[in-house]
Amino acid sequence: MSCRILLADDHKIVRDGLKALIGKEAGMEVVAEADTGRKALQLSRKTNPDVVIMDVSMPELNGIDATRQILHDAPQVKVVALSMHSQRQFVEGMLNAGVSGYLLKDSAFEELIDAVRTVMTGRLYLSPDITGVVVSEYLRYRQASDDRPQVQLTLREREVLQLIAEGQSVKVIAEKLHISIKTVETHRSHIMNKLDLHTVAELTKYAIREGLTAL
Repeated sequence: MSCRILLADDHKIVRDGLKALIGKEAGMEVVAEADTGRKALQLSRKTNPDVVIMDVSMPELNGIDATRQILHDAPQVKVVALSMHSQRQFVEGMLNAGVSGYLLKDSAFEELIDAVRTVMTGRLYLSPDITGVVVSEYLRYRQASDDRPQVQLTLREREVLQLIAEGQSVKVIAEKLHISIKTVETHRSHIMNKLDLHTVAELTKYAIREGLTAL
């Protein structure tokens, strides 16, 4: 089995370690590395990998939305989430985005390889620790989710919200997203109205709670 892998993690030491270990596996090759979610999206389009190993907490574009866009462009790509987070918002967010696997960074390297081989066969891989989280959180939140109204932000609004929460200025956000300053301000206004939030601090707390960014 030949497998071309894109590594997406904002820590170079993690990417270097994974690349060295993956390079020793027969039939596996790291074809690209990304340190932001936006770069992962660009490199996925450029290199057409078989598997993307995606950190959930990525700067500029979080792993959830990067995964969603990667799979929108190339549904055949398999994404394996590799994260330090086991909380509901991260696991649920990545599963809803379409990942084929989710495991924690404290897993053994052999488990990551097992996950890659599993998703390459078209099956879902969940770390045992994550399986428990998925089941327990599903049961806990099922009724609450049915009862509370859902606020839907557009993908662009989610991108703007993440960058606001990361402390980026309106001008910088406009440059990163290739839109006008006025458009960024309009998105920010729409986000605040939809969420009924009124300060950057409130927006930041919401973004962290929903898994768009992390502390």
